[in-house]
Amino acid sequence: MKFYRRPERRVDFLLFFYIIEGLRKGRDYIMRIMLVEDNEAIIMGLEYLLSQEGYQVLTARTVAQASDFLNRENCELVLLDIGLPDGDGLALCRRIRQEWQVPVIFLTARDEEDDVVRGLDIGAEDYVIKPFRNRELVSRIKRVLSRSGKGSRTFSCRDILLNPETGRVYRNDREISLTRLEYKILYSMMSCPGKLFTRDEILADIWDVSGNFVNDNTLSVTMKRLREKLGDTDGQIIRTVRGMGYRLER
Repeated sequence: MKFYRRPERRVDFLLFFYIIEGLRKGRDYIMRIMLVEDNEAIIMGLEYLLSQEGYQVLTARTVAQASDFLNRENCELVLLDIGLPDGDGLALCRRIRQEWQVPVIFLTARDEEDDVVRGLDIGAEDYVIKPFRNRELVSRIKRVLSRSGKGSRTFSCRDILLNPETGRVYRNDREISLTRLEYKILYSMMSCPGKLFTRDEILADIWDVSGNFVNDNTLSVTMKRLREKLGDTDGQIIRTVRGMGYRLER
């Protein structure tokens, strides 16, 4: 029997904290914010601040790392510094708006009017100057998420609808009751339809917060039950890619 063991990293503690905060605030899902910043003191402060608000933070310290994350991960908002070690945050903002259509808030020490105007003109939703006030930043984040529709985002694929705000799933307007593991798997796959999810990626997503080990057989059983509940007994919606993993067909 195969077991999956997550590496012992600081991010595991943070993920556990995000889950607890999300549940405490009545959320059935965790909204993800990407922070693109190279100042360690600011990174630590924002990770703590945003986790207190129930968000999960994906931290990138360079333009290259941010681009890699955006190609692989789903997020609802990007907090972006302009001066980064390997490039310009303004150019990255243009790419984010063109390629990934994720809202951007600049978080930078550049306070000249020309910089602010340029940042807003290339597509940023807001421009916050350092040093910033915590409560004001959180308020601006919530406003941007609400304005962009990310705060009450729903996912749909074929005739399946998932509402993260209520934690409910429907197919052909009929509500489907899912377990927590089934819901977490479906949420991940519906956030990136067409993407191939390896078994290890899914196992990492459904790890039991009360322990370090997850039984590999749990994934096979959970996926079988999820397909049955979705009426996907022939695997045409959640397709098995042999030797690799699973993909939600568009």
